[in-house]
Amino acid sequence: MAETFDVVVIGAGPAGENAGARAAAGGLKVALVEHELLGGECSYWACMPSKALLHPGETLWLAKHTPGVRELIQGPLKADAVLKHRDQMVSGYDDKSQVKWAEGAKLTVMRGHGRLTGPRKVAVTGKDGKVRELEAKQAVVVATGSKPRLPDIAGLKDSRPWDNREGTGAKAVPGRLVVLGGGVEAVELAQAWRELGSEVTLVQRGPRVLKRFEPFVGEQVAQALRDRVRVLLETQATKAQRSGAQGEYTITLTGGDTLRADALLVAMGRTARTDDLGLDTVGLKPGASIEVDDQLRAKGVDGGWLYACGDANGRNLLTHMGKYQARLLGDVLLGKPAKAWADAKATPQVIFTHPQVGSVGLTEDRARKAGVPVKTVQYDLGNVAGASVMGQDLKGTAKLVVDEQRRVIVGATFTGPGVGEMLHAATIAVAGEVTLDTLWHAVPAYPTVSEVWLRLLEAYGL
Repeated sequence: MAETFDVVVIGAGPAGENAGARAAAGGLKVALVEHELLGGECSYWACMPSKALLHPGETLWLAKHTPGVRELIQGPLKADAVLKHRDQMVSGYDDKSQVKWAEGAKLTVMRGHGRLTGPRKVAVTGKDGKVRELEAKQAVVVATGSKPRLPDIAGLKDSRPWDNREGTGAKAVPGRLVVLGGGVEAVELAQAWRELGSEVTLVQRGPRVLKRFEPFVGEQVAQALRDRVRVLLETQATKAQRSGAQGEYTITLTGGDTLRADALLVAMGRTARTDDLGLDTVGLKPGASIEVDDQLRAKGVDGGWLYACGDANGRNLLTHMGKYQARLLGDVLLGKPAKAWADAKATPQVIFTHPQVGSVGLTEDRARKAGVPVKTVQYDLGNVAGASVMGQDLKGTAKLVVDEQRRVIVGATFTGPGVGEMLHAATIAVAGEVTLDTLWHAVPAYPTVSEVWLRLLEAYGL
């Protein structure tokens, strides 16, 4: 006999945990199925460990720009101490505390691989091979996240390169590291390992890094990387080889040049982790993102019982947006009106390099392509009094993208030290469609870096 629940959630990363907990808090009986660690990719192999690796380098960088502190600096980062802290941040890759939380949230935790076997039916196969049959009276939620995409480069798969898991979890600093990619993961980990002492080369096939952001973002981050990292733009790897299981990598580039490395990190995108979920049993394509509506309900499935949140639906591959979707989905399952829209127009993101990058909403280019009547304003963050107090020669840029017709901000981007902590004000402005005339009366405290808001509004003409 199948075990019956109101809701079965497959995947216990941040999205699955939040969807399940919200539904359970409303009185539904929820099963939470996970074959690895509760907490998922973000807790153990992505967000948390990568920031634990990055923050010490950012702190040292800022200290070197602070009179009275920089004179005390006597050497580089202590890599062993940073890696030890990283291990603490991931709880030694032990999820006991996460399990305790889930059980306290009235979730029934099931260890094993969950797979759809038909409408509202899930089979959970444990490590011992035993199978538990589950039936969902109301809904099945797919929250299985994403996995790294391995590009079709000769010899790459056989060379066993790093992906984000090795990139955040390595036990020692490689002498030489080659990073393939130019997105967030690539630039963050390139900078982190360089600060820890690795000799790093970043290979990006396009003309700039961080191409989804405002152009000045890629330019400034690339320049910061070039201070210590070798950055090769408009360059592709055509072949990868490795001498033995633990040997040296040889990476062949377009034009015939080669790079040699002790570690090779591939950070060239991610794909939905849906290839072994039994989607074919309900008429969907395995391995593809699950297309959903604004209630996170899977399209093309009769009965409206299948949902997907987080990376599995491909709408927005950011942890906080997956959690946002999950909270809304929990409300939908409880019969409350909810509609996901922030992931289309008010997505915030922070890149934890130095300089930091914070962005929300539309870039100028995307706004113009969407037909928004755009006016932009830009200001040098280094000219704000708060920045000069923070340290010497600190630089950065703030930019607003304004819908002139409605006089509201539709996009904002900041670069500079600590700008991630300024981003939520912009997120509120974008999500709340706060008019510029109202923002004029939101007075920033002096002397803080957030005074740049006043300077931007002045530059706009208020």
